[in-house]
Amino acid sequence: MKIRVGFGYDVHRFASGRELWLGGIRIEHSLGLLGHSDADVLIHAICDALLGAANLRDIGYHFPDTDPKYKGIDSKVLLRETGELISSHGFSISNIDATICAEKPKLNPHIESMQKCLAQCLNILPEDISIKATTTEKLGFVGKEEGIAAYATILIIK
Repeated sequence: MKIRVGFGYDVHRFASGRELWLGGIRIEHSLGLLGHSDADVLIHAICDALLGAANLRDIGYHFPDTDPKYKGIDSKVLLRETGELISSHGFSISNIDATICAEKPKLNPHIESMQKCLAQCLNILPEDISIKATTTEKLGFVGKEEGIAAYATILIIK
């Protein structure tokens, strides 16, 4: 048995006129995140962690923001394709541990819905996905409410 760990990070700035998508679900907020896709920082961090663990490069390599077919794409599509890609290389997901850094909106009420959504996309159990939400105590770009960051660590098995 081969066990591998992957780490992912993503950040997007807030922008008006955009919806806020995190962990595959839409969250009511006055601002959304700016990006080529729907800018779901949590899913992007998870994709990078999965790809890194399987030594399959990164999200930008597989889904470049220069490709018009990914313009405005639902990041759940990218997550499903990433899951299928690592599966095609003989890997399965053991668990995901992720942290979202945001001052606002408050995310704890949405975590269970995110876990269910992500688990469905990856064909794993919701209890195999840990999502935590934290602030940065008003420090940095997250603390100034300029954007949101997400980190993910993943264990895969072959």
